Amino acid sequence: MRSDKHNTAIPDAVIKQVHDQIIEVIQQLSPYTVTLTPHERQTMLKMGDKSLAFVEKAHDYAADNPTLTPNYLDMQAFDVDFTDAHGLWSILTLTKQLEEAVEDTIMTAGSEAFHMALSFYHNVQSAVKDDIPDAKAIFEDLKPRFPGTKRRGNSGDTEE
Repeated sequence: MRSDKHNTAIPDAVIKQVHDQIIEVIQQLSPYTVTLTPHERQTMLKMGDKSLAFVEKAHDYAADNPTLTPNYLDMQAFDVDFTDAHGLWSILTLTKQLEEAVEDTIMTAGSEAFHMALSFYHNVQSAVKDDIPDAKAIFEDLKPRFPGTKRRGNSGDTEE
């Protein structure tokens, strides 16, 4: 069932401007960001929403109580790591909101476009049965692309 939630075209200029701004943000952060291997991501101790408060409290206590801080703990490095993790947390929250909004809009627009394409396809299919001119060529072009239609490829049958 069509929802008609997405009915305003996003101007190309807006898409380009947002794209360029995201690239600018990536470039601004790139000297400070790191890339992890899948193994590092899997094995690394992770700070989340709940542990953020623990790390913040421990950082404050370590700064205020140097006699309790282990000699091997580099307080300057702790400051940098905590400050960056805390600051990037707010950026992560915003990017997740953006990601969800973009995904929801893609899903909605795609679903609505898919419904319209299916309506057109089924109408063309009926037109072929009624011998309407040009309908067969259009149907033959769309048929192999129809979702769920099996096509013989290099590696055998594949579903699209």
